[in-house]
Amino acid sequence: MTVHFIGAGPGAPDLITVRGLRLIERCPVCLYAGSLVPEEIVKAAPAGARVLDTAPMHLDEIVAEMRAAHEAGLDVARVHSGDPSIYGATAEQMRRLDALGIPYDVTPGVPAFAAAAAALRQELTIPEVCQSVIVTRTAMKSSAMPAGEDLATLGRSGATLAIHLSIRNLAHIERELSPLPAYGPDCPVVVAYRVGWPDEAFIHATLSTVARRVREAKLTRTALVLVGRALGAEGFVDSKLYDASHPHILRPKVAKSAG
Repeated sequence: MTVHFIGAGPGAPDLITVRGLRLIERCPVCLYAGSLVPEEIVKAAPAGARVLDTAPMHLDEIVAEMRAAHEAGLDVARVHSGDPSIYGATAEQMRRLDALGIPYDVTPGVPAFAAAAAALRQELTIPEVCQSVIVTRTAMKSSAMPAGEDLATLGRSGATLAIHLSIRNLAHIERELSPLPAYGPDCPVVVAYRVGWPDEAFIHATLSTVARRVREAKLTRTALVLVGRALGAEGFVDSKLYDASHPHILRPKVAKSAG
């Protein structure tokens, strides 16, 4: 048997990968993070499958289910929201499975920041404005941030910041980023609420106004905070990718004819 860690995407059932859906359709055991994974996705599990919402379960209980499935020779679909590589608490599950000798693999999913950019019709990397995206979070009730990963340090880059798990920490985000030259109080901010769900919403603000705007909207969870100059960029130069005067291996320079 195999435990299949599957990224379900940000919310919309049709944003799961074909591979991920096919695995759910054939696995007799399905463990899913019900607080963020739509029930419609796991309804694809085969008839008679053991389908459990892991939101109220702790790690030992989840691993016990995987171990029982292993002993019975049953494949497991372990369904997480977004992409399993980002804030999915998958590493600790994999460590337990390694210790138990239980095989597993990973199927990626659409991360929330990519789904938000798509919904906004926004490129997060704009030529000569910003060419980097940093996925991060802030420390609240969860584990502490490692040294050197605070916003003031990361913000020196001027990158587009995709800040997860921080909707109730907006005052801290403003304090850390507003003094930095690459951002400033007027820097564009987009708060993406429940991207991909029927009630998705976007708040467009600046570092100086975002806390008030979110408070007025009464958003307290399940939101991503995007910060960066790329979000409001206008009049930027075209990239070299499709520039007719910029040859590359797939578009060699055409020699001028003589005379």
